[in-house]
Amino acid sequence: MNAQDVIQQVRNADLRLVRFLYCDNGGIIRGKATHASKLATRISEGIGQTLAMQAFTGVETLAVVEGMGPIGEFRLIPDPETFVMLPYVPNAGSMLCDMIRTDGKPWEACPRSFLKRMIAQYGEQGMRAEAAVEHEFYFARKEGDKYVPADDSLCYSSRGLDDEAEVVDAILAALELEGVSIELFHTELGPAQQELSIRHTGILRAADNVCLVRETVRGVARAFNLLASFAPKPFLDKAGSGAHIHLSLWGGENSESTGTNLFYDAGERGGLSQLGKYFIGGVLRHIRGLMAITCGSPNSYRRILPHYWSSAYEAYGFDNREGAIRIPSPFWGREAESINLEIKFADHSGNPYLSMGALMAAGLDGIKNSIDPGEPEEIDPGNY
Repeated sequence: MNAQDVIQQVRNADLRLVRFLYCDNGGIIRGKATHASKLATRISEGIGQTLAMQAFTGVETLAVVEGMGPIGEFRLIPDPETFVMLPYVPNAGSMLCDMIRTDGKPWEACPRSFLKRMIAQYGEQGMRAEAAVEHEFYFARKEGDKYVPADDSLCYSSRGLDDEAEVVDAILAALELEGVSIELFHTELGPAQQELSIRHTGILRAADNVCLVRETVRGVARAFNLLASFAPKPFLDKAGSGAHIHLSLWGGENSESTGTNLFYDAGERGGLSQLGKYFIGGVLRHIRGLMAITCGSPNSYRRILPHYWSSAYEAYGFDNREGAIRIPSPFWGREAESINLEIKFADHSGNPYLSMGALMAAGLDGIKNSIDPGEPEEIDPGNY
């Protein structure tokens, strides 16, 4: 889809506002909206935004960051490929944006541009990344002056699917209209906790999908008088919520799900290639720095605790759900295309572009420097 396609769709649908959205360094989705009558101009010229917005925290305080004060601004330039009409609000659409300096160059503090740079670095090595995310979240309702889980369903229970069937169906219908491919949906360990898994795709689109899912789930839930919370630990006595990132590297044709899965080697244990092991080695080498990016709030560390299957240990293993990285069992008959790495420690307080870009950077360091991750963990690391 190009700019003219977007303009025509907006006219045909008689939309009034088009949101120019971005995800900031604190993981908050922000933006401004243009009136449809000014859309053609704004697509090329962008919408101005103060540089200081990239220093805002999740609690609306302004961090002290050099160059992110009251002077200077950037432009929100939308990517027409990300245009969607919003099913949960009247007469509105949205596009995801890059942050461009006033001289027309990508701003160094733009998370989406950072991920594009990492994609380019992999391209120089003949590789491309695909990703998918497991989105965990709670439905909550207001009870007096606090929020409580919307139901008391059990983990994976069919009753839990019944309890929130209407809002879930509306969410899935909205995501389908937005072009998001859905794989799985089920209840999770906490009461009214849900998990929505999206199909793997090119890693930029995967990060864009994270923003679409968060916006859509919250928007639809609001119409049902529910709060959808993606916080890592919204209830201290309940299970935490992650945003597990599934990653694979591909060579060959430059299109989704074609070419060769570089993480696969039929001759290696579990089908995991040496390159895949080096990628793991890079992630484990840099895991503490990665945690600061992928788990970007104090609330994150109320979730990552031993014996909660939340990746509290610097370890990896085959179907080991307590380690930081799990190698899921590949699907029968599709081993070569389905092997991937599950990065379990990530959550939704991290910016998806920064999280995925940082994982790519760490993995590339592991590949280039042949970083050995050691042996996979065979037992629950919490038992040591």
